[in-house]
Amino acid sequence: MSEIRPLDPVTEADRAAVDNLLRCWVRETGVERPDGDVLRLELPASGTVIEVPVLYWSPVGWHRFGSPRLPSGAPAPATALAALLGVEAADGDPASVADLTGRVSDSVRRVAEFVRVRREAPADPAGTTAFLAAEQALLTGHPLHPTPKSREGLTDTEAARYSPEVRGAFPLHWFAADPSVVRADSSLDRSAEELLAGFAGDTPTRPSGTVLVPAHPWQAQDVVHRPAVRALLDAGLLHDLGPSGPAWSATSSVRTLYRADAPVMLKFSLGLRITNSRRENMRSELHRGLAVDRLLTAGLGRALHAAHPGFAIVRDPAWLAVDATADGGDTGLDVVVRANPFPADAATQAECVAGLVAPRPDLPDGRSRLASLVHAIAARTGRPVGDVGEEWFARYAERVVGPVLWLYATYGLGLEAHQQNTLVTVDGDGWPAGGRYRDNQGYYFSPDRSDALYGWVPGVGRDLGTYVADDVIDERLAYYVGINNLLGLAGALGSQRLADEERLLRHADRFLADAAAAHGDRLRLASLLREEPTLRCKANLLTRVRGMDELTGPLEAQSVYVDIPNPVVEVRK
Repeated sequence: MSEIRPLDPVTEADRAAVDNLLRCWVRETGVERPDGDVLRLELPASGTVIEVPVLYWSPVGWHRFGSPRLPSGAPAPATALAALLGVEAADGDPASVADLTGRVSDSVRRVAEFVRVRREAPADPAGTTAFLAAEQALLTGHPLHPTPKSREGLTDTEAARYSPEVRGAFPLHWFAADPSVVRADSSLDRSAEELLAGFAGDTPTRPSGTVLVPAHPWQAQDVVHRPAVRALLDAGLLHDLGPSGPAWSATSSVRTLYRADAPVMLKFSLGLRITNSRRENMRSELHRGLAVDRLLTAGLGRALHAAHPGFAIVRDPAWLAVDATADGGDTGLDVVVRANPFPADAATQAECVAGLVAPRPDLPDGRSRLASLVHAIAARTGRPVGDVGEEWFARYAERVVGPVLWLYATYGLGLEAHQQNTLVTVDGDGWPAGGRYRDNQGYYFSPDRSDALYGWVPGVGRDLGTYVADDVIDERLAYYVGINNLLGLAGALGSQRLADEERLLRHADRFLADAAAAHGDRLRLASLLREEPTLRCKANLLTRVRGMDELTGPLEAQSVYVDIPNPVVEVRK
């Protein structure tokens, strides 16, 4: 048998982008499964047709395609496909088409570079933890986003230094601020100021009485050009000290940094547009993360552990920010202090689900970490791969998704647990043993049921920006927890030939039926996910075409949502 050679990095990147664009288009415009093995897309606005081989059709949308072709027979690479789909989606608006095409091109170029670099150095450096390896393994990004690795404003030189995909690691940049412009809070046994100062190393001499403020080096370079920061510097209220201290590693979000020997991670503001949004912390998010930390300490953490000992919320126990002068505008200088449950000597390591399920075009076999785990279990036990894949899914549903549903039903606390901010712990045999949730943006408080939390912290959640009606929370969690996370895992297993996807959907149906029976009216979400004929689903392509920022504006209008057929209902037919 001839050796299967991996494609060159540019071709791998383009193929991944084509799959993403087509998956988005099929999902967001209601394209039905073709009768044969060729998908034919009529594009009336541009007067053409695209034909593309269907390699795998996924009931949940994780399709795999061959190379699309124009009527002439010429191939349509990702940028050409983006332009054609953009013309259809944007009603010919040239700015929207140019923006989409440019971002797709940027994403493809970056993925190609990531694959090239990782092939040249395939082994993780000594000392890399399982947590960090998974954080840095997501080379191609979200499989249902048109521009998953687009990073507007990041030069090639900066990308080579700061990108998690190329194992970026670098020292922090430090400022010294007058206490009058510093705002901070902490639930730890020491202040945020004291904790952060301990990471500074041998910083240059700073004025007496000032507070050390860490920054991501890209952030530091960016903010000194903002009027608010220039005003502070000119007034002597802020001092630029430069880089200092040991290297921190970039994680999958780019802006959250990790050290295996540090007790915390640090989440910074970056004025980069990553996928759809500028990744800057909002003050409400700083307060929200700390409020949930205090809630967990007051009693929720003990209740969660008693009910689901394998699942926990990664805490955000402190924050620090530099305020502008009265009319100076935003400084962009702030940091969230996040607990690090995964140091090098941790008994339990957790892995980002998005990194776990992602194919690895940098590796000779291209297998995801998930595929390697399932195949290893099958080889060790002698069981068929498909049977192992089904059991892996069932255990994951019970031990990772189950606790998220329990929290929402019991206490009205919704977790926006999509694959990027959900972590799974894997036992020594390769099975999912539990999970973690991390994200101070994605907590929702139910007006109907959050009063169950008030015995620990009276009124918690009412002033944190996500105290919204249950139907809004249900819509969001149906997408993030249901479609993206649970059904997304089914799609990953099915599209990678690790299990039969329809059988996985039947498992999901039984899991949701059990959850609905256990919680009744307190968990309408479970019934919605298994009984509604259509589900509201975030449309990443349409959101991108319309230039929406998912982190700004009213919660109900931050993204485009479309109705899609409910695959759990469809499989019962």
